[in-house]
Amino acid sequence: MIETSAPPRFTFNRAVVSSSGPKRLRTAWISDVHLGTRSSSVPMLLDFLREYDFEMLYIVGDLIDIWQMRRGIYWPQGHNDVVQKILRKSRKGTRVIYIPGNHDEMISSFYGAYGNITIQKRAIHRTADGNRILVIHGHELDTVVQNVKWLAFVGDVGYQFLLSLNPLINFIRRRSGRGYWSLSAYVKQRVKDAVSFIGKFEAAVVKYAERYHVDAVLCGHIHSASIRKFGDVTYYNCGDWVETCSALVEHFDGRIEIVQQTRMPVTFAPMSAPVMA
Repeated sequence: MIETSAPPRFTFNRAVVSSSGPKRLRTAWISDVHLGTRSSSVPMLLDFLREYDFEMLYIVGDLIDIWQMRRGIYWPQGHNDVVQKILRKSRKGTRVIYIPGNHDEMISSFYGAYGNITIQKRAIHRTADGNRILVIHGHELDTVVQNVKWLAFVGDVGYQFLLSLNPLINFIRRRSGRGYWSLSAYVKQRVKDAVSFIGKFEAAVVKYAERYHVDAVLCGHIHSASIRKFGDVTYYNCGDWVETCSALVEHFDGRIEIVQQTRMPVTFAPMSAPVMA
């Protein structure tokens, strides 16, 4: 597996930029955008892509929700704008690494390099300060997805139902002057089995990463942004663009942090959805 790092030929100005220009970052990781569904927070993602420029952009799976599109086609202009924005960044020099997930697994039929975009199963990213990070989507360690796929599909239908209630709930909250709140995120936080699954998933991902002798592992899949330490291995999860609207970013000194896009379109109240750890 080839290690990836930001290309030295890139010529970003690393100084502080003016408020009118995009902020410069070495690397960004996004996952679980779920284009093709009504629950995808496309305006928030477009704001993020306009606000930041990166030397490298990792798409850590589930950019497109092919599971949902098999039930019915939903593809408004905004979803096309996201794809075009990513392609435009690649043409301008951003190296894009696309790692398919379980909802867009058919993309794995196209592994290979396409100009400045590479589609591959996994990657090892080397940070500016020399740390090696294994990057995977994470469904490889989800026993339900791997062994009981029909149950995974049923669970996805239930999750989509919870997400479908969010617009109505937040319409009522906006009318009463309250901020954004996600029912599906709340249920995940409060249901004991879900919390137990997240904990076991994180531990399994770290155990899997040990075979690659890396300093850290980074994934998506469970829609739960997090930075945690498990012994000598750091676990990163870059969240999603359905509930938390979060990403991971690497600064030019190698520092990695969670960024949550909190700006809603002008017709909506500000968002303050929780990021689950």
